[in-house]
Amino acid sequence: MTRLLKNLKMTMLAAGASLVMATSALAVDLQFYFPVAVGGKAAATIKKLTAEYVKTHPGVHIDAVYAGSYQDTVTKALTAARGGKPPQLSVILAVDMFTLIDEDVIIPFDDLVSTEADKAWLKSFYPAFMKNSRTGGKTYGIPFQRSTPVLYWNKAAFKKAGLDPDKAPATWDEMVEFGKKLTIRDSNGNVRQWGVRIPSSGFPYWLFQGLAAENDAILANGDGNKTYFDDPKVIEALQFMVDLSTKHKIMAPGIIEWGSTPKAFFEGRTAMMWTSTGNLANVRKNAPFPFGVAMLPAHKHRGAPTGGGNFYIFKDSTDEQKKASLEFVKWITAPQQAATWSIATGYVAPRPDAWETPAMKKYTAGFPPALVARDQLKYAVAELSTHENQRVTRIFNDALEAAITGKKTPAQALKEAQAKAEAILKNYR
Repeated sequence: MTRLLKNLKMTMLAAGASLVMATSALAVDLQFYFPVAVGGKAAATIKKLTAEYVKTHPGVHIDAVYAGSYQDTVTKALTAARGGKPPQLSVILAVDMFTLIDEDVIIPFDDLVSTEADKAWLKSFYPAFMKNSRTGGKTYGIPFQRSTPVLYWNKAAFKKAGLDPDKAPATWDEMVEFGKKLTIRDSNGNVRQWGVRIPSSGFPYWLFQGLAAENDAILANGDGNKTYFDDPKVIEALQFMVDLSTKHKIMAPGIIEWGSTPKAFFEGRTAMMWTSTGNLANVRKNAPFPFGVAMLPAHKHRGAPTGGGNFYIFKDSTDEQKKASLEFVKWITAPQQAATWSIATGYVAPRPDAWETPAMKKYTAGFPPALVARDQLKYAVAELSTHENQRVTRIFNDALEAAITGKKTPAQALKEAQAKAEAILKNYR
């Protein structure tokens, strides 16, 4: 009897070991890079969602790695790919799509989808976000951490200035008019509160692109091989941005920092600010006064660029890893998870059905400002994106800086930038 029990125990142990080995052999390990560009709960929320997925999918292990800023993330991902050890998937700026394609490190999602349900999933995202996600008839990026710039205003400051606290400026002229009433100087002429703050560091081209779009101008074509930096309408938009400081005197002169702008808003050093809707949760948590959120003010018409990051799947992965990556991306962008992500961060849920979930309906009913960025998508244009995007964007940002700091006129700066961009991009036509 004892021998029988001993043999049975050994058999069970062997079977258990075999099961563990089989499970291990079937397990898929994924490494996932993600960036954080705004304040709030973005990093914690991504990690929480990833952990939830792993818990309910025991055959998949995902190492979610916070890789820093968007710039840090794409640099680390490309460095790892060139070294033969890329992550299997990453959230990287939508505008880096052409760079990732040119580096031959990502694959189109079309290569992985096969069922009608998967094909329908590829078509489930807002068209405005897909402008920076598709090229050549293929989908290379899946919208996730997506945004548009919006205008935030301090309702208490508006009321104190004799303005309607529930009315944001609807046009450029109104923004200037309101800004003059909101700019407060002390007895020595020092400004205690500026009327408006439009950051010109970090992502200067992005916020400026709001002005360009409102002036009926685009900065680049959809193929990423031609820019229009010296278009008179672009020059006019940059002149207006410069005039906010030099002529209208409602915005601080010089370069305005991206990262410190929400803090300046909270501290009452600016009554209005332009920044990402991805800052919405941060503002809601930290603003010590009632605030409003509005679409960017119109000129010839409304306009704003889309922004933020897409999911990409890297080429140098096994077939099992690619399939597992696809399933994770499908899950985390599904309506319920997209709603969770949007509510926690302020980023725009990237597909219409996410806004129909009970959680999102309850959230927007109690906090209508969350709907502003979504509704602005009907006026949105593709964010500036080209081949050799970082080089071209740096050229354009340098031109903006030269004009904002008074080193060059807007026309001179943009004509020089166009010539430099053309020298790079003509090779891609």
